Amino acid sequence: MISTGIELDAEKSVLGAVFLDPNVLDEIVFLEERDFSIQRHKELYKVMRWLENKGRPVDIVTVTEAYVKFGRIEELGGVGYLTDLADSCPTTANVDYYARIVRSKAMERRIKNTANIIQGMSRDDYETDEEFFSYVEQLVTELRPQDNSKMLSFSETKDEYYTHLKTPAEYIKTGFKEYDRWAQGLWRGWLFVSAGRPSVGKTALALQRIHGVASQKEGVVLVWSQEMKRNSLKDRMMSSLTGIPFQKIKMKNLNESEQSLLDRAYASFDYLPIFMQDSSGVTIDEIKATTKQFKKKYGKVAMIVVDYLQIMNIPQTNGDTRALAIGRVTGQAKQIAMDMNCCFMMLSQMTRESDKGGIPRRPVLADLKESSSIEQDADVVEFLWSEGKTTSQGKIINQTFAKGRDIGVSEFKLLFMNWKQKFTEIPSEVKQ
Repeated sequence: MISTGIELDAEKSVLGAVFLDPNVLDEIVFLEERDFSIQRHKELYKVMRWLENKGRPVDIVTVTEAYVKFGRIEELGGVGYLTDLADSCPTTANVDYYARIVRSKAMERRIKNTANIIQGMSRDDYETDEEFFSYVEQLVTELRPQDNSKMLSFSETKDEYYTHLKTPAEYIKTGFKEYDRWAQGLWRGWLFVSAGRPSVGKTALALQRIHGVASQKEGVVLVWSQEMKRNSLKDRMMSSLTGIPFQKIKMKNLNESEQSLLDRAYASFDYLPIFMQDSSGVTIDEIKATTKQFKKKYGKVAMIVVDYLQIMNIPQTNGDTRALAIGRVTGQAKQIAMDMNCCFMMLSQMTRESDKGGIPRRPVLADLKESSSIEQDADVVEFLWSEGKTTSQGKIINQTFAKGRDIGVSEFKLLFMNWKQKFTEIPSEVKQ
């Protein structure tokens, strides 16, 4: 792509300013080598940064010496070109302004180049649609600046902090009063991991939370179910809400009164912002892309729920361990929660060792299957486990919070009425 006079002049002004005062490199730290439009400017900026990182002076003499050492001074245009650059910039006062022109023009070039690449891509070159879209997402991600961070002092961020103090904390009630009293609800930005052995009720509890969160009308709730079909999830939700035995709904054996009750319950869901996808092998890139689309359409995402982590499509590159691959997924899940300002709830398996020998014990973080990255990335880790205690209504389930960023750790007891797929909290004064 041909460079314009404006961007070349801006690049020359930036490089010339560095020769006048190398300290300006601290002001233009956001500029990358790839932001310059012609090769000799890219190389020159790279050499300047190399000298700076080595703690050496950055001036015409040291830059020339670096080029002469490798016999490449003629590629630059000779020593005269460096002198011309220094002469072309009478002051360093506007270096930030010129550097931002360079960055802006670079972004324009990258966008056009990426658009041309995408236009020339063929779906036939990829095994699946997801692989195709993942590559497109990768191209778009590479458009972003590699490092746009900036260290700021307390005085520079005072207004931002006091705005933060006046902004109500962002959490969403779940409908479980004991939990909500302790943690306030599910916090936006959280990666929340709910773990348990099979048949302990992980999905049933998640479905109740989905209903509770969606009822707050604080944004859409997006659900990915990889083991159960959408209608099976609805059967459980209808049973929990109506009290009609789950098996009667599952076997479609409802009398007229029960059918009427179910109809009213379903109608109450019509206006709740719950969206479900029942497909196996979902990827974290697919979740990210879909969530972005829903945020754009509806404005807010309250919660993402994935049932469950270990059966996602988690690709492993050469030399990767399964744990490393899962780590990339949980790291991305946490980033999605932050970027989308929502709670990302991920259901997870526990290791067989967690109930080895049939002797129940309180789980620890190491009991998460492929645990190292999960426990590191998660803000909250909840374990659901049973000591085998039952009542006439159902099974007593221990709800242990083994990790809780900003909320601490705690434990509650729940009654799981499996016959209607519903959890109720056992009040703290009773559970003693």
